Amino acid sequence: MKDIIEIQKVIIPEIFTLLEKRYEILRNISTLQPIGRRALSNRLHIGERIVRGEVEFFSRQGLITINASGMTITSAGESVIEGLKDYIYDVRGIKDLEVKLSNKLNIKKAIIVPGNVDIDDYVMNDISKTTSNLITDIVKENDIIGVTGGNTMAAVADGVNQQSKDKNITVVAARGGLGKRVESQANTIAAKLANKLNGNYQMLHASDTLSEELLLKMIEDPEISKIIEMIKKVNLLIFGIGRADKMAKRRELPVEVVDKLEKSKAVAEAFGFYFNREGVIVHEMQTIGIQFNDFLKIPTAIGVAGGTGKAEAILAVSKLKKDMILVTDEGATREILEKY
Repeated sequence: MKDIIEIQKVIIPEIFTLLEKRYEILRNISTLQPIGRRALSNRLHIGERIVRGEVEFFSRQGLITINASGMTITSAGESVIEGLKDYIYDVRGIKDLEVKLSNKLNIKKAIIVPGNVDIDDYVMNDISKTTSNLITDIVKENDIIGVTGGNTMAAVADGVNQQSKDKNITVVAARGGLGKRVESQANTIAAKLANKLNGNYQMLHASDTLSEELLLKMIEDPEISKIIEMIKKVNLLIFGIGRADKMAKRRELPVEVVDKLEKSKAVAEAFGFYFNREGVIVHEMQTIGIQFNDFLKIPTAIGVAGGTGKAEAILAVSKLKKDMILVTDEGATREILEKY
């Protein structure tokens, strides 16, 4: 297909611009439905007249329906989106980018989806679905899977297809609770993922922002101790990659710690550790759950993050574990390859 695409680019280059534009419009309708023309126009920064023409075309082709509440995608439209995905991958040279990124980061494997999650919400759906497919492909009988919290991990769990075969899998929350949203807590994600994989789950009933004194007391609890021991046996870890500044805000760190992170040029946070771009630890927090040394020993680790804003964080975390698998997007990839 690659040779054919190169020929098409020479003979009819305008077809790719139109194809990508229509793909982006369909994906946004699918993600944001029901949505009106004006809202879609503002979202895509495309003139409303142009959007109207494309919408009329999609409607004639039976790819969308239009009613008083807005536009919605049809099953035929969803099929077109799915069918175009691999073609868009080839047009944008995604496979070549994956090789370049894995070589740049010196990691085991990089898997990239088109687009930039900082610009288009639907890209997160592709990231989560790609990660979910990867999980179901590599999970084995008797695996102990660790998951961290966060919006990205919540999306990954949502994207996993329901499995019927019992592989005696256990999913464990690898971090304590953080923030107020139940949906993005590691415990909630562990339970959802376990149900999707037809497995069991273990929750870590503790906050991830405990003081050192409380942390030591919590570890003495038999139930907490049992979970911590299980976390040390995790052989497949799926984790999100956080920006240092965003995580510091979520944790409501003291001003002096935030100042320290800024002065030391921290760009990433993982497992309670803050790292600079070179992957050097610049600040450590006492947390409950998976520890940095545990992370280094895990056989298979899948890091998930997208968007240009996560580029430096991805760069830093990739230096920590060379045998990790990264699932990211085109936005973060091009930012890393072009700027770092």
